[in-house]
Amino acid sequence: MTHPEQWPLRDLVLRTPRLELRPDDDEGLRELVEVAYGGVHEPGLMPFTVSWTDADPAYLGRGILQYFWSRRAALAPEDWGVHFLVRFEGRVIGMQELMAKDFAVTREVGSGSWLGLAHQRRGFGTEMRAAVLQLAFDHLGARRARSDAFADNPASLAVSRRLGYRPDGTQTVVRRGEPADLVRLLLESADLVRPEWTLQVASLAGCRGLLGAGVGG
Repeated sequence: MTHPEQWPLRDLVLRTPRLELRPDDDEGLRELVEVAYGGVHEPGLMPFTVSWTDADPAYLGRGILQYFWSRRAALAPEDWGVHFLVRFEGRVIGMQELMAKDFAVTREVGSGSWLGLAHQRRGFGTEMRAAVLQLAFDHLGARRARSDAFADNPASLAVSRRLGYRPDGTQTVVRRGEPADLVRLLLESADLVRPEWTLQVASLAGCRGLLGAGVGG
């Protein structure tokens, strides 16, 4: 008796002109940990709502692994987050998440990402977000995408602006014990500023049900 693939995400691959994105696996996460130890942002800045890079270096790597393991274990059609390990020339350089809650009903996704310092300011951030947006809009049937960034994170805001997001209000959150303004952003599928390339997607069919996108849709 032939059983269906129990974890179809293991075979999912997204390809852009320079990058390859695959859902996280343990070998890739070890590479990602090394990227994190090499630095993700300048010490005086904090681009994340959860200040995970402030962790004691003795425990940072373990914390990264446990976080990704926990998210992978909790993935379900009604609440999912796929953490794509982003590779350039075969090496992991960062992470791009695509997530959704009740996607079958809302058809909305969110995203989050980071790159190692050595790989920033090379256009990778825009390319990898464009990849998951094309996956969401063109292959999963999403209608909207949401994102956010702190008002003092011009690099992330610039990526959103290039791709067609519009401001969708602000909120005050606590960052390192102090109030900080978070800019919310919204992108309608028709407003995506598409790159000159088209995303290549492999082995998506078996993942649709797991992501609340239907077996055939």
